[in-house]
Amino acid sequence: MSTGTLLAIIIPIVVVLALIAVAVSLLTRRRRLRKRFGPEYERTVQGAESRRAAERELKDREKRHDSLDIKPLPAVSRDRYTREWSSVQEEFVDRPEDAVHDADRLVTSLMHERGYPTGGFEQQAADLSVEHGRTLDHYRAAHEIETLSTSSKATTEQLRGAMVHYRALFDELLSDGGRAPARS
Repeated sequence: MSTGTLLAIIIPIVVVLALIAVAVSLLTRRRRLRKRFGPEYERTVQGAESRRAAERELKDREKRHDSLDIKPLPAVSRDRYTREWSSVQEEFVDRPEDAVHDADRLVTSLMHERGYPTGGFEQQAADLSVEHGRTLDHYRAAHEIETLSTSSKATTEQLRGAMVHYRALFDELLSDGGRAPARS
């Protein structure tokens, strides 16, 4: 067999193998991002100009998150937050709007103590999405209702829903996202 014939056979095989490797790599990355971000993956894809841009944004979130000093709470802090949450729930009976605002502040305080930056809602949501993508919809819904309640436009049922939504994220942040709690 001549060198030309061998090259005509080998080069297409190498190109096909390279294309297969690239495709497998992209699918593996996409699968990993979907698993890590949960529903936030699709939400980000829908809001981006392309799937590639969305995946780049999610990778950027991961890099930012990796640079943060996220830490589990000591048992003393977990107990304190649990007591504070109970107080906020009790407050709901007589002052539902105040309770929702206090729930928002408590969740923000918990995020801050865990090491998340708490400068603005969108950045908070982006930072939380890396480890808490499955409960992020709860946070978004609670925040939307809390914003409505600021202008007294939320119904009592919506406020009750906000408390449920805040509680979902609160519980996950308090339990360190399901990982073993820190010993103090």
